[in-house]
Amino acid sequence: MILIDEILISDDVVQEQFHCNLSACKGACCWEGDYGAPLEEEEAVLLEYPEKAILDMLDEESRNYVLEHRGTALFKENKSIGANVMPDGKCVFLVKMADGISYCSIEQAHKEGKIDYHKPISCHLYPIRIEKNEGIGFEAMNYDVWDLCSAACTLGEKLKMPVYVFCRDAIIRKYGPEFYDQLDQAAQQVASK
Repeated sequence: MILIDEILISDDVVQEQFHCNLSACKGACCWEGDYGAPLEEEEAVLLEYPEKAILDMLDEESRNYVLEHRGTALFKENKSIGANVMPDGKCVFLVKMADGISYCSIEQAHKEGKIDYHKPISCHLYPIRIEKNEGIGFEAMNYDVWDLCSAACTLGEKLKMPVYVFCRDAIIRKYGPEFYDQLDQAAQQVASK
């Protein structure tokens, strides 16, 4: 384990290899799973009633669902707030292309300059998951192993890309560049042992 600024980082985050392979999985992480993407409070406020730029990218069924049920949901089973999901389990913000690859309407609207915020940080960080322990005041950064991502693991091994390097931009977005630099230095020390 690595400890930086009261954030405990699993060894898997620096030792395992990963690089998304959308041509293989088609973005299945956006339509598989038990709950919608976890949201931070400010993200939930933004996405409860999403901007027109996001809604315009959705198909009619998803757009109507968001307008009727909101873009966020409280998942009672795990007491979390997340992106809402359609009855079939897919994220309400998912857009499926003709080639079968899915993308996030939030991130696409951001890339096109139509909104000034990114997709939820939990999506941006994936396959890293952050667990908070409010009682003792620390966070744990873990690598979430999912068989759905086996092609991403294979590609990561081929590219020799550790999980934390793949997630560099998201880690910097969440914790800042100094944190990432400390993580990178710690990872290099672990690798040299």
